[in-house]
Parts: sequence; C-alpha cells; structure tokens
Amino acid sequence: MTDAPAVARLLDLKGKVALVTGASAGIGRGVARRLAEAGAAVAIHYRGGKEAALALAEAIGRAGGKAIAVHAELTEPASAEAAVKAATEALGPVDILVNNAARQTHAGFEEMEIEEWRAMLAVNLDGVFIVTKLVTAQMIARASGGAVVNIASIEGLQPAPTHGHYAASKAGLIMYTRAAALQFGRHAIRVNAVSPGLIRRRGIESAWPEGVKRWMDAAPLKRMGEDEDVADAVLFLVSPASRWITGANLVVDGGVTTTPAF
Repeated sequence: MTDAPAVARLLDLKGKVALVTGASAGIGRGVARRLAEAGAAVAIHYRGGKEAALALAEAIGRAGGKAIAVHAELTEPASAEAAVKAATEALGPVDILVNNAARQTHAGFEEMEIEEWRAMLAVNLDGVFIVTKLVTAQMIARASGGAVVNIASIEGLQPAPTHGHYAASKAGLIMYTRAAALQFGRHAIRVNAVSPGLIRRRGIESAWPEGVKRWMDAAPLKRMGEDEDVADAVLFLVSPASRWITGANLVVDGGVTTTPAF
C-alpha cells in the first residue's frame, strides 16, 4: 500500500522538471508560471514568441524559481529533439510534459484547402506525438515515471461553426490521451487531458461581442475562464494529488457544456 502524501505536499513539485510547449503566451504562460510557483524548474517552449518566452523565464528567476526558454518547430522531429535536449541539459531530465502548443484557425469545410487541414493536424496532433515520444522515452529509460498533460478543448467534445478541423484535431487529441495512458501506465507514466472552454484574452469583448454574450448566457458560472483556471487544473493533474488518475479528460469550462442544446 502506498502512503498518501501529506496535504501540504499534494501540489509540491520541488525537484521536478517541466517542459511546457507553446508557453510564451496565454494558457501556456499561465501553466509555466503555476508549475514554477509549485517548485518545478520549467522549460518554456516557444515557436515565434522569443522575447516573451525570455521575459517569462527571467520573471520566474526573479521570483526565486528556475526557468529557461527553448525554441522548436515541434512538427519537425529534429527540432523537437533539440529542444528536449536543451531542456534536459539545462535543468535535468523532464518529469512533467504539458503539450499546450496548438493551431486554431477559422474556415468552413467548403472553402478549406487541404493544406490548412494538414497544418491543423500537424500542429495539434503530430507535434504532440513527436514531443511525447521523446520525453516518455527518457522517462522509460530512467524508470522514473512521469506525468503528461495535453491541452485539448471542449470543441473536441462538440463542434462549432468554421472550427471543424480544430474540433477534429482536439477530439483526436483526447483519444490519443486515453491511448497513451493505456500504453504508458505500466511505466508509471500518467497521461491526462484538460479541455478548456472560452478563455478571456485582451480585447475579446470588443472583437467578438456576440460570441462573448452567447457564452455568458450559456455558462452557469457566468464568466469566461482565465489562464490560471486552466493552469490550476494542469497543476492538479501533474501533482501527487492526482497520483491515481490517468486517461482522464478534465473539462474546465465554467459548466457551459452542461447547458442543454434545446
């Protein structure tokens, strides 16, 4: 029988190394900050936001944590491998992987070109597969166990107009999460997903007023989500508090998916 950690240590990540993809802004940035607050050393992956990633790493350092920024095109195996290697050499072997990097565009199937369809699947599925394979190989070789969290979406459970390719990719990610949990469980590697709803970003009320109104009308908790709402769900899933949870998809949406469609 395994002794349960003391309550004070349930969310303690001291001594752990985390790699968060797509962490220069938005949800990824919130996750990186939260994991650093919990004591993890954090590798902040970026593709195009170098200055923001470096600024975040510096902010974590000033707060007493440890973080570095690493660049990669995650759909290219060699580039992803270089990023994982850089993180490992700087911080140590990766214990926690958060696959957050994603693509989201708008297009109906009628006008969508095959290139956009393939680009969506490449970023949202291929990139996750490539990075997860690299990191879990390390975990298996060390016999250390580990935790992987994939950032999916409530659109992986129900589609939205002009989001069909995105919804399909996130539905695939949720099933990939379950399949990976089944495969890697024997190595004490837990794999879970978080499916956020609408997350507030600067200017969204003016840029998409009708969508925000529909959301507010439908969501039982009557607000949009914040990056920290998703980050706290991730923290739970990578921490000892969720030590017997794998293959789960934690919906973080203010209850909007409970609203009847008719």
